[in-house]
Amino acid sequence: MALYTRFGDSGETMLSGGAKTSKTNPRIHAYGTVDELDAILGMIRASKECSASLTSELLEIQKQLYRLKTDLATPHTGRQGGVRMAEVDVEALEKKIDAAEAKVPALSHFIVPGGTFVAAQLHLARTVCRRAERWVVQLAHAEQVNFIALRFMNRLGDYFFALARVVNHEAGIREEEMRSDV
Repeated sequence: MALYTRFGDSGETMLSGGAKTSKTNPRIHAYGTVDELDAILGMIRASKECSASLTSELLEIQKQLYRLKTDLATPHTGRQGGVRMAEVDVEALEKKIDAAEAKVPALSHFIVPGGTFVAAQLHLARTVCRRAERWVVQLAHAEQVNFIALRFMNRLGDYFFALARVVNHEAGIREEEMRSDV
């Protein structure tokens, strides 16, 4: 089977289930941006600075992102079906966020993204996640979406922020605070 199909040459693509849509559809932007996020996580995992435990944790998230992309690529047709994110996915992320926050000092100010290369890349992942989330919100204004997928994405952005803080803390990197008097 050839990698190329020529189907997209006209500016359209096919959704899960076979419906055709424009490549400018918010649904395509939403799961395409999640795909971009997935690639960023792959880049972080490939870094020599990424610990074995973080590599494993990010791989687990990448597997969830595959499910998220499938959920977003599958329009709601009034019947259940296809792969959908579930409440258990949100709850698991909340536990991970809580565990990460327990490892670092409480925040008292905004922080400047940066620190180690891995932490900086996790901040990049956070911002791409937030962009994907905005696309899902835009899609939700036009079509029905799995609300749990949106909640998952909201927690995922928080999770990347918490992970970046842990990575810097474990590396002994002091977070640069953003103060209003600057």
